[in-house]
Amino acid sequence: MRKQGYHHGNLKQALIDAALELIRAKGPTGFTLSEAAKTAGVTPAAVYRHFDGREELIAEAARQGFEIFADLMQYAYDKGQPSALAAFEATGRAYLAFARKHPGHYIAMFESGISVNRSPELAAAANRAKAVLEQAAADLSDHIPPEKRPPAAMVSAHIWAMSHGVVELYARNAGATAPFAPEDLLESGVGIYLRGLGLIAPD
Repeated sequence: MRKQGYHHGNLKQALIDAALELIRAKGPTGFTLSEAAKTAGVTPAAVYRHFDGREELIAEAARQGFEIFADLMQYAYDKGQPSALAAFEATGRAYLAFARKHPGHYIAMFESGISVNRSPELAAAANRAKAVLEQAAADLSDHIPPEKRPPAAMVSAHIWAMSHGVVELYARNAGATAPFAPEDLLESGVGIYLRGLGLIAPD
């Protein structure tokens, strides 16, 4: 039981872990604070020592998710060096890997309706993840004259949206049956997009 975690001073994390478990099973609006407390093995009153309500609990789960996500994206980016294209493609694959390995965090981050601007800490974590992809996009377009260079923020936003779409439709077993492996769909889509912008040479 998670009461042991509480006795060791880990009540806050025990509640977050409980929320992640419930989010995976019931969705971000499918559970109450009392259920989170019960899953964590503590009384409902104990929840309010750390969280004012369910949304604050979910927001903290989202913040932790963005921290994990940013670390994973940074690792993927670094591993792809010195090739700008390899680094960029690695961040896309990292997106899919994160969604599969951390579904509770992913849902809290992107499907709970919690704004990333709810707190400075949440915003900072989200921006750190975003910055990795923007840097990867900037590296790809570094050889293009500035007046012809697409904004890195636009490129990263498009790729983020494409990655999110592949995850939602094909990578989390919640939508249509994928005609190809999600990784292949994303890689080919990114390739078509980047060639269209002139960021990589045609085959």
